Amino acid sequence: MYPIALTTPMAQDLTEYGFESLATPAAVETVFENQKGTALLVVNSVCGCAAAMARPGAKRSLENGKRPDNLYTVFAGVDTEATAKAREFLLPYPPSSPSIALFKDGKLVHFLERRHIEGRPAEVIAANLKAAYDQFC
Repeated sequence: MYPIALTTPMAQDLTEYGFESLATPAAVETVFENQKGTALLVVNSVCGCAAAMARPGAKRSLENGKRPDNLYTVFAGVDTEATAKAREFLLPYPPSSPSIALFKDGKLVHFLERRHIEGRPAEVIAANLKAAYDQFC
């Protein structure tokens, strides 16, 4: 587990942008068991690729145009049990943080694993997500 003083600003980077933090397994279940419409889930992380690529890319993807109905986040290494529960909804993909998932009516329709995020500029991640929004939102 990471120190809360370290991770709070990283979590706020998304929650202050409108993402709802899912900090418990029950919160994750409530959201994804009966999810209607579209939802974006960011599995947040303390790594540099989350800071420089995943979080900025996710936020930029929401500017102008289509966007998901709901925005959620779990924090790997902080909200451990909530993250484990969220990863059940990301199967068959292996655990990956950071990662970004788009759901439509409770079904995973688009997923960016760490390997799709690491080393790519935030603009590329945002463009990838916007293309998914155009298709599914």
